[in-house]
Amino acid sequence: MEEMSVFKTGEPNDAFKDYFVGQSYLNMLTTEQVKVANVTFEAGCRNNWHIHHADKGGGQILLVTAGKGWYQEYGKPARQLNPGDAVNIPAGVKHWHGAAAESAFQHLAIEVPGENTETEWCEKVTDEEYEKLNEVQI
Repeated sequence: MEEMSVFKTGEPNDAFKDYFVGQSYLNMLTTEQVKVANVTFEAGCRNNWHIHHADKGGGQILLVTAGKGWYQEYGKPARQLNPGDAVNIPAGVKHWHGAAAESAFQHLAIEVPGENTETEWCEKVTDEEYEKLNEVQI
């Protein structure tokens, strides 16, 4: 996949492929102090619903660097994402994010430090749910 921004796309995200529909790529920018990853989604790729748990602190911040995408919290309307957008995801919030159907998408994923952090991977975003979103022009 060609580079979309100043951050390199990285390698296929095979370690997490069971939690994605479509192909994603991962480039860990840093694992010291605060973990920051560049995550690239091919058009139509999205991750499963998931929750970042923590006893204290935790959560995730997404900084959109390229392409068009979606972010949705469980039970709420989806939010369109474009370069320059930021998403703050508190610990304990069930959500998903990924590319729009017609556009690759890239964001920096920043792991907010916390105590006893872990990610719980849940069900897939169904094709029907996803296709309804992509009927909207973004």
